[in-house]
Amino acid sequence: MSTALTRTPDPDLLGGRRERALVGLAWGALVLNVLTYAETATVVPLPQLVGSALTQGAVLVALLLALLANPGAVVRPQLFLLLLTVLAIGATAASLYSEFLLSATYRAGRMVLFVVVLWLLSTCFGRRDMLLLRMHRLSLAVVMGTVYVGALVAPGLAFAFQDRLAGVLWPIPPTQVAHYAAVLLGTSLLLWMCRLVAGVRAGLMVLLSLLPLVATHTRTAVIGVVVAMLVASLSLVVGHVRVRRTLVVAGGGGAVLAALFVSPLTVWLLRGQSADEANRLTGRTDVWGAVADLERPWVEDLFGWGLSDQSFNGLPIDSSWVATYVDQGWLGVGVQAAVLLLLLMLAVVHRPGPERAVALFLVVYCIVASITETGLGAPSVYLLDLTVAASLLVPGWRARQP
Repeated sequence: MSTALTRTPDPDLLGGRRERALVGLAWGALVLNVLTYAETATVVPLPQLVGSALTQGAVLVALLLALLANPGAVVRPQLFLLLLTVLAIGATAASLYSEFLLSATYRAGRMVLFVVVLWLLSTCFGRRDMLLLRMHRLSLAVVMGTVYVGALVAPGLAFAFQDRLAGVLWPIPPTQVAHYAAVLLGTSLLLWMCRLVAGVRAGLMVLLSLLPLVATHTRTAVIGVVVAMLVASLSLVVGHVRVRRTLVVAGGGGAVLAALFVSPLTVWLLRGQSADEANRLTGRTDVWGAVADLERPWVEDLFGWGLSDQSFNGLPIDSSWVATYVDQGWLGVGVQAAVLLLLLMLAVVHRPGPERAVALFLVVYCIVASITETGLGAPSVYLLDLTVAASLLVPGWRARQP
């Protein structure tokens, strides 16, 4: 009893509701900034100019809110953010001599502001209340809420693209819906296994994340969740009975379901495609081959030709590695690889626990998804995922002060 009465309060919880609210709003603005507005059918159509202004202007709102949360502009040294800064500077330099000077420089400027906001939020790294993870999950849950509302209001419109679930209140393609659902699903399961979230609440979140993940028919997200959950769960095996039981049940149940429903699973995975189309990753390999055959000066090969819409000859690249090579050259590819390697090394040396497990899940998921999706070389929800992972792998700086 005396120990409980004399326990030192957690300094992370003394920052005040106002600070936490400002951080949450700033993070939500960053999430809005990476929700690219596409010209697709929606329940309430907005002009392209208005939708783009809302998303692109959100980074300025995030900057203002981050300054209010951190009025002294105090930043915490972070090698992870330093690498993102190098990536932003390289993108800016390459954009200045790009053939599409205005658009490339504009995208590079947005990336610089994006990284500046992350620097201002670096004081939240290492918090024991995992503030950035909570705000990230809350923001993604709000986005998924719009997907659910859109599917209930206009189901025909929501499943108009190859019977795959998409956002129609705000235009969100099925691959991104799957990404948000996958992150919520994996983090909810891990927090439950670590006894940080109650069973009913975790079960509800898992169910509400699993349904859209299946409805999007996105193979990359499913594979990413399975691989990332396996790696994250193995990091918790020692000392967590619930984790060991969950792995046994999930492994046995998954094997039985795969054996009983092999035919429906095959149909779901193929999505009506032929085996050749599936092997060519829905035409992605054709674009990657065209990029591999590209001949350009050594300067562009090293530094790229500036930030673009991550397409090649009008076709989507759909690979973070190939898109980064096109836009930022081998320098960008090297920095991107260094970011992922740094986070993996930090996870290896970090103490076992929920922080390391969730961080491993986010990093491994991004690695798997980077093969067939873009985002690691430019402002995107993938960079926000990695930022959350980095914040969890930093030891609490306030706790180290005498």
